[in-house]
Amino acid sequence: MQSNRGRDTGPEIRLRSELHRRGLRYFVDRTPVNGIRRRADIVFPRKKVAVFVDGCFWHGCPEHHTISKTNAQYWAEKVTTNRRRDRQTDELLASAGWSVIRVWEHENALTAADRIQRSLCHDPCGKNAN
Repeated sequence: MQSNRGRDTGPEIRLRSELHRRGLRYFVDRTPVNGIRRRADIVFPRKKVAVFVDGCFWHGCPEHHTISKTNAQYWAEKVTTNRRRDRQTDELLASAGWSVIRVWEHENALTAADRIQRSLCHDPCGKNAN
């Protein structure tokens, strides 16, 4: 577990690169709301949008999650706890007026960036949407 990155993973970097290419500016690995001890992978504070790039194994992706062969009970509980915390984070941020976007690590960066850009502006603005 020690070698697992908390930020700057391949899927995060691909998504951030695509967002930046589109002219969108954001903060990386930041707490969206003071007092809520959760960090989002990508944050657009002016638009109140927090983006989380979730790993398929760690967050229980319905398509790609695999059951660990070693210490299966521990890992099953870990993933269940992670998913519960994810839902709680979504609720806490929503109650503070934020939109939460969850992207699976296997999602295409272009598709995910489209979804994020649509949430930032209902018209095709693309510029200065932080």
